[in-house]
Amino acid sequence: MEKIIKKIKDFSELVVFQHSVFALPFIFIAMVVSSSQVNGTPWFGFKLFVLGILAAVTARNFAMGFNRFMDRDIDGLNPRTKNRPNVDGRISPRAMFIFCLVNAFAFILVAYFVNELALILSLPILIIIGSYSYFKRFSYLAHIILGISLALAPIAGVVAVSETVPFWVILLSVGIVFWVAGFDLLYSLQDIDVDKKLGLHSIPSIFGAERTMLLSKLFHFLTVIFWLLFVIYSQSSYLAYLAVLVSAIMLSYEHYLVSKDFRKIDKAFFTVNGYLGIVFLFLIVLDNIFF
Repeated sequence: MEKIIKKIKDFSELVVFQHSVFALPFIFIAMVVSSSQVNGTPWFGFKLFVLGILAAVTARNFAMGFNRFMDRDIDGLNPRTKNRPNVDGRISPRAMFIFCLVNAFAFILVAYFVNELALILSLPILIIIGSYSYFKRFSYLAHIILGISLALAPIAGVVAVSETVPFWVILLSVGIVFWVAGFDLLYSLQDIDVDKKLGLHSIPSIFGAERTMLLSKLFHFLTVIFWLLFVIYSQSSYLAYLAVLVSAIMLSYEHYLVSKDFRKIDKAFFTVNGYLGIVFLFLIVLDNIFF
């Protein structure tokens, strides 16, 4: 029993399971808004609630597991990542590959139980979220690919509820692309020297720390703009506007932390961005209940 528990902990560490908090709020934001418009109520039902969680978790497990599988050579040469389970022998390459296959199959199965459009889109989604592992080896657009991977979450949420892709969810998703790419730029500052040494195509290794921080600020400015457009085009009300304002404040605080001390990147990355999604979801839910 102890071996099973330890292995579960190892896999949880492999995919950094707690970081699921980034995608989950936004899939539910889209589901709440879509359900309000289609069904007249923000509650989309227990079935879709469970399927939404399963879809987000299995998709992310696949993406992170595949990334760790592909990056085990790189991670072994990086002092920050050399103790990860994919490098230190706790999880074998064969086990990681099986883990990816199981989660990919589970994601497709979940999509099957959602609706026909979700099933059609399931394989393209897996291909997109898996491609991030390749892009960093030849293109600095990898940061954008990571953003696109998480931005697929609200689109999947809307498809689950209404089998359509309305314009407002595109705006929400584009905002997520810039949000994720922006904080991934900051997170990548930790590996700037290693990326240069290994010839990886991260923006910090190519353009330097100062330009990277400036680009991250621009991305997060665009995030706020697109989320504001999402609120307008989804015909949301006061609390949705408040959600955008709070997000802008939290993103500003994130840049303040990083500009003061690079060692606080982890705090800025996980704490600030994790709470941002939760607060955004909370205010959107209240907005759709009371307005």
